[in-house]
Amino acid sequence: MSESMESLERRISQLRTAVREAVLAGDRERASALRRELRQAEQDWDDALARAQEAGAGDHEEVGRDAPGQDRGGAVLAGPADSASVQAPQAPLLPLREQVHEALSLLTVPAAPRLIATVHEAFFGAAFPTARLTSLKRDEERSFRTAPFARPYYICATLTADLLAPARGLLAISTWPMERRVIGSLSPRVDFLTGAIRVAEAIERLPAPVPAARRLLWRFAASIPGAAESAGSLHPHEVTQAALAELAVHQAADQATRQAAARRARDQLDDAQQLFGTRIQLAGQAGWAPLAQQPGRSR
Repeated sequence: MSESMESLERRISQLRTAVREAVLAGDRERASALRRELRQAEQDWDDALARAQEAGAGDHEEVGRDAPGQDRGGAVLAGPADSASVQAPQAPLLPLREQVHEALSLLTVPAAPRLIATVHEAFFGAAFPTARLTSLKRDEERSFRTAPFARPYYICATLTADLLAPARGLLAISTWPMERRVIGSLSPRVDFLTGAIRVAEAIERLPAPVPAARRLLWRFAASIPGAAESAGSLHPHEVTQAALAELAVHQAADQATRQAAARRARDQLDDAQQLFGTRIQLAGQAGWAPLAQQPGRSR
């Protein structure tokens, strides 16, 4: 049964990706067919879970009250191995890290949790509590340090160009080049404009208007000179052109800062630090002592 459910979960994940690609490509017919297939796979998953639950309940009928693994009502409590299957009906079928990956892949730039959640809800139809993203980043770092590069990607930190420390509240994807995962003084504006362009492009690929996506685009456009006069007159192409015009002013200087920081990061940081940053240390601690105090140097 567990193998069958795992196979269904993989299938559901693949179908969700295929639906997104078909919608963004404007292939309405394929998107509809894939959605039907996805709904059927989700129903099969629900049926399989119900059968597994019934089987589990039968196995524990004769276990005494308050036995290990049960609460006072006799319900089986999830242990480390089966917590995902027990909690699955209350949680999205797609893991949180994959939802974050979808939203960041659309934006192509580092983003804060609230924007990530808004983008995912607007384009993929599912929302998640942003508070969970703090623990997600910790889990990703712990996973990487335990087994480096075991996963195809990690949700990682964005690094500040000056200290190469984690930038507060900004997430990125580990497979992005280092230049995209570090930020200087101009980077927040450059990334804001880039995000606006990507959202506008994604809206233009949608086969039908999506109000949540247009509301998101208006939030970008309202802060870009010449992008739109009002929410009612909003046009994705005009937003793109206005964002590109301002981007041309800042991009070269920002890119130079990011490239210099990326070179320092590759030279000075190990693999884990390049993804999750360094911790700021006091002068005199290992690796941060003044040159005159470092071993082998004369005073």
